[in-house]
Amino acid sequence: MNSKEQSWSASEKKLARHAFDTAFEVALAKTMAEFKSKAIAVAVPSEMWELEDYLRERRREIDRTFDYRYSQLLYVSAGLIRAGYLDEGLLAGLSQDKRDAIRRDIAFAESR
Repeated sequence: MNSKEQSWSASEKKLARHAFDTAFEVALAKTMAEFKSKAIAVAVPSEMWELEDYLRERRREIDRTFDYRYSQLLYVSAGLIRAGYLDEGLLAGLSQDKRDAIRRDIAFAESR
């Protein structure tokens, strides 16, 4: 299914938003846990700036990863599943074509 051919029903939009928001919260929780662990380990002032660099890079990565445009959402969902942020079961209400496209993208990425 070409991304330009995708149409999203109201129920699919609601389901996709919930799954996306859930994955976003998982990513933020993981980042916060990593941040806390790193912050506790800071022993000298220079390590504070390394922690700042870490947070800045994580924010950029999260901003790049979480793209909620319907034209990109199937690819984003596949990436979120691969990253462990999204349980594929949360997408069960999407059309079979959309779920198949997500699975194809996952399989393609895993074959590389």
